[in-house]
Amino acid sequence: MKLIIQIPCFNEEETLASLLITLPKNIVGFETIEYLLIDDGSNDRSVEIAKSYNVHHIVSHLNNKGLAKTFMTGINECLKQNADVIVNIDADNQYDANCIINLVNPILNNEAEIVIGERPINEMKDFTYIKKRLQKIGSFVVRAMSRTNIPDTTSGFRAYSRNAAKQLNVFTDYTYTLETIIQAGQKNMSIMSVDIKVNRVIRKSKLVKSMAQYIFKSVLTIFRVYAIYKPLKFFLTIGSIIFLLGFILGIRWLMLIYLVDDPNRTYLPSLILAAILLIIGFQTMALSFIGDLFSINRKLLEEIKFKLK
Repeated sequence: MKLIIQIPCFNEEETLASLLITLPKNIVGFETIEYLLIDDGSNDRSVEIAKSYNVHHIVSHLNNKGLAKTFMTGINECLKQNADVIVNIDADNQYDANCIINLVNPILNNEAEIVIGERPINEMKDFTYIKKRLQKIGSFVVRAMSRTNIPDTTSGFRAYSRNAAKQLNVFTDYTYTLETIIQAGQKNMSIMSVDIKVNRVIRKSKLVKSMAQYIFKSVLTIFRVYAIYKPLKFFLTIGSIIFLLGFILGIRWLMLIYLVDDPNRTYLPSLILAAILLIIGFQTMALSFIGDLFSINRKLLEEIKFKLK
């Protein structure tokens, strides 16, 4: 069995060495453990530090492509290097590398294909009260949409079996954390969560520029991925709501015409709005069936891609 620990990295010269010295060299169940650094266009000494610590594999982007693309670059390289299990850990040394064994054991014991590290959110002093609440709300939404039971859906400390890694397809550019969990749930992959420990965070998140931006992009990612995997349900629900509103307005217009004794009033704006909502609702519901056909085609393409890998 071969384990590769992949480390997405963008200008992490201050923390990378602290992480590398703690990475495990031996874990029961693995004959080989290797490290992979995915350099996302760093312009500091991150790559030099990785080389000085004899990191086995280094893959570099010529320019910064973002966390999601960097993650998938790492997954594809790990598969190319014949990894049986892949662990993803951030280069900022936020996660305690000693907990890697907690992540890989369920995979070794055939208990899960994907294992997500659950941070002690309530105990993390680096998280504000608002951030803790938003994290819980966001995780609840992802659990509902993915039909999984993962408490910490934004955790980047996770392990994948080779079979699970071959099925990953990240469409968004922002982050892979939410998207891959929703994918796993929709594809009925076995996914579980384990407790992990964290280190003190010494810098601000590079992903979260502002809380408003993070919320907007996270919500957009969640609904975009759900629309990709469940277009029939997604668009049919939206279309039905719009159509129902138009129907209610239409009934209201009829009641106003026949019950209000005022021949000089036609309530034309209500009639126009009702007609517009009915047309949009019907078109959206029709779109759901077209989206479902595209979804079937996407699934077939993913199966072909999985077999080719």
